[in-house]
Amino acid sequence: MRDSRRPAPCNSRNPPGPHYMSDASSPATVTAPDMLELAALLCSRVCHDLISPVGAIVNGLEVLDDDPKPEDREFALDLIRKSAKTASARLQFCRLAFGAAGSSGAQIDLGDAQTMARGHIEDGKCSITWNLPRLLLPKNRVKLLLNMLVVAQHTIPRGGMLTIDPIGEGETMSFRITATGHNARLPQNISELLSGERGPAADAHAIQPYYTRLLAQACGLTVRLAPEGEAITVTAS
Repeated sequence: MRDSRRPAPCNSRNPPGPHYMSDASSPATVTAPDMLELAALLCSRVCHDLISPVGAIVNGLEVLDDDPKPEDREFALDLIRKSAKTASARLQFCRLAFGAAGSSGAQIDLGDAQTMARGHIEDGKCSITWNLPRLLLPKNRVKLLLNMLVVAQHTIPRGGMLTIDPIGEGETMSFRITATGHNARLPQNISELLSGERGPAADAHAIQPYYTRLLAQACGLTVRLAPEGEAITVTAS
């Protein structure tokens, strides 16, 4: 007899997670995660971003343990160097975008945010045009900006340019990000997650745009994702 406490197997029509409740006659309804689950899902998101470069470092070390030929040794060392740099950049970005980043009411230098954003996003396929002035902003606004960049990056999976422009000035400044690239598109469900029309699925991918909406609400703003010609814009206003 199957344990009634265990979740039923899922398939492509019934996404995993405790929040999905649907029947044949009505669309799925989703409730928001509580604080503990939100924290767990954000941690899963950070782990998802780090597992690839950390795994590559482990692979490189295993090659070195096998006493390789000189050319294989150099390849392994190069892999370890690049992967360690990537892991460090992603950690610094995640600390600022998802972490506490200082005490309540703290302010963050947009120059530091620019450095973290370039280190995390610019990878040879995607580049950033940063048109923001250098000033201190409340930390939630900076966290919102970095999360908007992640959302915008998802709209250009083949790479391209992310252009960040200010809306307003001073501590009440908000942001507009324009994503341009080959086959720029609106990712499925992200617009609904940002607008509140849809709650988050219980996975690390959906929690990020949902968290972006929470940050916007904390700043008294609304985030919108929309096509604009051949580009996609992400706007907080």
